[in-house]
Amino acid sequence: MVWFVIDGMDGSGKTTSSDYIRKELESRGRKVLEITHPNHDRFFGRVAAKFLTIDNKMSVIFATAFYILDVVCSLFKMKIKSRDYDDVIFVRYILAVAYLPESLCPLGYRLFSRIFPMPDVKVFVDVDSKIAMERILERGEELEIYETEEKLDKTRRKMQSITEGWIVVDNSSTREYTEKQTAQILSSLEGMI
Repeated sequence: MVWFVIDGMDGSGKTTSSDYIRKELESRGRKVLEITHPNHDRFFGRVAAKFLTIDNKMSVIFATAFYILDVVCSLFKMKIKSRDYDDVIFVRYILAVAYLPESLCPLGYRLFSRIFPMPDVKVFVDVDSKIAMERILERGEELEIYETEEKLDKTRRKMQSITEGWIVVDNSSTREYTEKQTAQILSSLEGMI
């Protein structure tokens, strides 16, 4: 089984990249489990998502705690279902630490990368914060507390500072360009998949 993590800030195009990878893998006859965080099909994910729309310190703490519980449930599901799938894709995982205060982000990343298992393939979907904000507004959904251009820019810089060793997909251009980059990632993994 190959475990992929597609991570990045809100509006970066994580789901677009993940869906492309899933479809490509399935076209090769592989069975793929795709899990998005926060997972709205799970209690912990729904609660984490709800707290992300309330702008106060306690909500941030609760959102973080429920997000972690949501991810832990996904890790257990992956372990239990590993025999049933050739590949597993997590959309959003450990780079969520970039939503922590700047002083805690690197420490949080080191801590969580030691406590939680790390995937076989780590993809950071990067995008300009202005483009990300435009995409978020196009969705027409209630904005989360981190979804302003200024906050997205800070989050992006923090993510860029902790993604050494990650495969970077630049999603600031066209969908075709993103798909081309993603196809190159899959080509580079020919021995694994």
